Amino acid sequence: MKRVCIYCGSSPGSLPEYAAAARRCGTVLAERGLAVVYGGGNVGLMGILADAALAAGGEVVGVIPHRMIERELGHEGVTSLIAVDSMHARKQKMADLSDAFIALPGGIGTMEELFEAFTWLQLDLHHKPVGLLNVAGFYDRLVEFLAHMRAERFLKPEHFETLVVEDNMDRLLDRFARFNHQPTGKWMDSKQRSSRG
Repeated sequence: MKRVCIYCGSSPGSLPEYAAAARRCGTVLAERGLAVVYGGGNVGLMGILADAALAAGGEVVGVIPHRMIERELGHEGVTSLIAVDSMHARKQKMADLSDAFIALPGGIGTMEELFEAFTWLQLDLHHKPVGLLNVAGFYDRLVEFLAHMRAERFLKPEHFETLVVEDNMDRLLDRFARFNHQPTGKWMDSKQRSSRG
């Protein structure tokens, strides 16, 4: 594991714990010699994360659409800022560059990015760890909903288990280091589906 993709908000959020977690995340990654791959912004948790990693001597790679650079939202101080043509291209490039994915608190954009990476893992399109840094219980209700999805047989128990959830950055990375994804197949009821023809 050399590069970790971080999804997080372009807002700082309502609690000081969110900014503190983004700062800690960037610092820990840099101290462990892990590069940050993120959305390239200079605002909100994104900017805090990047600044912290850079201050700790880390490598920071930002990926951002041209139109956002034109709106002066790109972080000019990162190690590398890669401009792409669309949001789709941004997510693909971030995934291609990264060996793991972590979602910090964020909004619907963060959720979209998280679930795409999680879906790709479920479909065996990659075998990279995907995790939540559950700052101040931010993701408690999401994890509860995923458990409900599992109970209603829309998410396999073994797929639910692949999502790594921690409230501590060091523990999250330690679990990533032990991550060993075993493909299980997507479908809940493959025997039933085949019998129906």
